Amino acid sequence: MVKQNSLLVLLLLSLMLTVSAATKATPPTRKQWLAYLDKVARPVMQNIAENQLKANMPVVTSGTIDNKAQRTKVAYLEAFGRTLCGIAPWLQLEGGNLNEVKMRDQYRRWALQGIANAANPAAKDYLEWKGGQPLVDASFVALALMRAPWLWEHLDKSVQQQVETALKITRNTVPVYSNWILFSGAIEAFFDKYDLGYDPVRVEFAVREFTQHWYVGDGLYADGMDFHLDYYNSIVIHPNLNAILDEVNQKHKTYDKERKNALQISQRYAQTLERMINTDGSYPATGRSIVYRGGVFHHLADMAYKKQLPKSISPAQVRGALTAVIKKTLEAPNTFNKAGWLNIGLYGAQPSLAEFYITTGSLYICTDIFMPLGLPETDEFWSAPSAPWTSVKIWSGQDVPADHALELKK
Repeated sequence: MVKQNSLLVLLLLSLMLTVSAATKATPPTRKQWLAYLDKVARPVMQNIAENQLKANMPVVTSGTIDNKAQRTKVAYLEAFGRTLCGIAPWLQLEGGNLNEVKMRDQYRRWALQGIANAANPAAKDYLEWKGGQPLVDASFVALALMRAPWLWEHLDKSVQQQVETALKITRNTVPVYSNWILFSGAIEAFFDKYDLGYDPVRVEFAVREFTQHWYVGDGLYADGMDFHLDYYNSIVIHPNLNAILDEVNQKHKTYDKERKNALQISQRYAQTLERMINTDGSYPATGRSIVYRGGVFHHLADMAYKKQLPKSISPAQVRGALTAVIKKTLEAPNTFNKAGWLNIGLYGAQPSLAEFYITTGSLYICTDIFMPLGLPETDEFWSAPSAPWTSVKIWSGQDVPADHALELKK
């Protein structure tokens, strides 16, 4: 009996040590996310801060590129604007453990200097602000500065003026009659936020077209006159439309009804996106711009960050789902080149997946998946116990409520 008890104690001790070792061997999810963010963002942010982005970033273009010379010139603004947009909520956050604070302080310094270089015509890394594609990526800079007022407030007055000048160059570009009108609208929302003289007509145009003419039902908008079965509702439409409504309506109270409807629509689409994430973090590779990787879940990340998820999906299950996507898309072999820059692809290097407008810079929109890092580690998103997301529940045999379309009351 004594021997049996001794063996039982030894077994229990062994099990406890194994569990303890496994716990120590597995870093917290937030720590994992920060490591992934750093791997993606560091080459862009450090190089532009050092005025070396154009010198060091390799620009690979799609094999079907329509204007290689111009696309190459804009690729640097793509990389910087998209990276800054995704990490902005985290840059806005205060506090955290010492390692995270140290890392954030470094990125803040890089961001401030990077913005200064990007908008300074005398800098080596002065970026391309004139033309069609620059309108798109200037809007990511504007969105980043709305998401992180800390950045705007800590820029020198002279740099603020140069940023304003750079963004106003985009007013010379007439947006394509599609999701592009939201890029113009987002830039104007930035001007409005910081009292720089905004154009309400560009905002009105974007808001009215999407809310009155292009909503097609069940959480989805058409991309202009036609509906496209792709992820642009998540990549661009919902996040930009919501940002415009939030910023402009807060000041002028002009879009109360549109904002309320948009919230219902956004919550429904967040449900849909969460259900599209498979048990292994993969998702349907359908539609254009699939090489944006985790950027196709921009909207879901945005809703989690703003604490506006529908009651049907918990923050913990969204954390699990997005973590699975991050691992799936960033751990694949050949996702990064030897120098640490992203390769074109969804699962590794897959250049044939790129449309005619894709360059290396385009890929950095994947940082938008990291938006929930703008929530403190004490927030439910990070502190709640792990929870299975919808696909895991269903494909493990759990009984879950049926999915239902949104019937928006008019």
